[in-house]
Amino acid sequence: MNNIFRKYQAFVIGPIITFVLILFMEYIDLIRVPGNAWISNTLGFLFYAYFISLAIHRYLKSGGNVLKVGTGFVTLVIVTFSIGYFTSHLQDNPLMILLMISFWLMLFYFILPEFFQKYRFLIFGLYGGSALFFLYARLFTGSFELYESTYKMWALSLFLLPIPILIALWFYEQWKWFRTLKAEKAEAELALLSSQVNPHFFFNTLNNLYSLVVHQSDKAPEVILKLSDMMRYTIYEGKKDKVSLKDEIEYLQGYIDLHKIRYQKEVDIRFETPEETDLRVAPLLFIVPLENAFKHGVESLRDGAYIHASIKTDIQNEKLVFEISNNFEEKELESEKGIGLENLRQRLELLYPDKHQLDIVKGDNEFKITLQLNML
Repeated sequence: MNNIFRKYQAFVIGPIITFVLILFMEYIDLIRVPGNAWISNTLGFLFYAYFISLAIHRYLKSGGNVLKVGTGFVTLVIVTFSIGYFTSHLQDNPLMILLMISFWLMLFYFILPEFFQKYRFLIFGLYGGSALFFLYARLFTGSFELYESTYKMWALSLFLLPIPILIALWFYEQWKWFRTLKAEKAEAELALLSSQVNPHFFFNTLNNLYSLVVHQSDKAPEVILKLSDMMRYTIYEGKKDKVSLKDEIEYLQGYIDLHKIRYQKEVDIRFETPEETDLRVAPLLFIVPLENAFKHGVESLRDGAYIHASIKTDIQNEKLVFEISNNFEEKELESEKGIGLENLRQRLELLYPDKHQLDIVKGDNEFKITLQLNML
């Protein structure tokens, strides 16, 4: 309970300060509160109490002292209303209006200190220009009647003009902050997904290498060399936003060659690649379907295993189509469900929002994936 009060104490202190100020100023006849207008009195009290509380809350969060901020508000309000009272013979009292503007600017500073600091020149420029025009119109145009008939509406309107401008700027800052936050969140999610893809791939590859070493295969050194090249690509190229399609194809071909080395059985593996490879793509997108094709297809079948993959490009329209199909045993596909395809879906949503189409078709004994990317 004490922690809650300490956290929101400003919203208790603010109404108390506002109430004490109203009682004090009414007692010394600085203001007069009509007894029959309780609705407007209540709304006015809540209006001032809320903004004073909000300013105190922000001030306390920044490490300020309650006594200092309370004394500052009390002093400013008393001075403002005192000048207005003792110079009440002046209609549209210039000092009163300028002090009231100062009061609201001070509240504004405490409520939105970062925003105020960033746009301080604009704020002081707008209100400074409005104040100069008002002072000129009120004091140096010759007579109050001329001011009243010609300049008053424009002078007082200028004090209201900065409000929609500053509100629009504040909403613009919130929009920018939201976009930045969304981009940072997407970047963090993408980094997490990428970190999941790489260990998943290397876990399976190291299992394959272990099998070759156990059987003292002469192919083990070649597998180690190819695995080293793939690790280098994954570590250094995999963290980039985009890589050349040519490098990505070489990476996939290396993965295929690595698997071909250790197979004793006949496997029909086809990988068609385009002649034009000038496009740039996000790295490590195609390895997931290819890895699954080997793991859930070739690994489980004794005879007749196949993997047919292709990459087709449309350089003019910057489009790419990746297709891969493999056969499988039904029980194998149902019992083995990795995180690869789910990660691929999420990565595509982050990297190519509304610019990709991923189709996954499961037939009787064939699994086919088609991925279309629009890179414009």
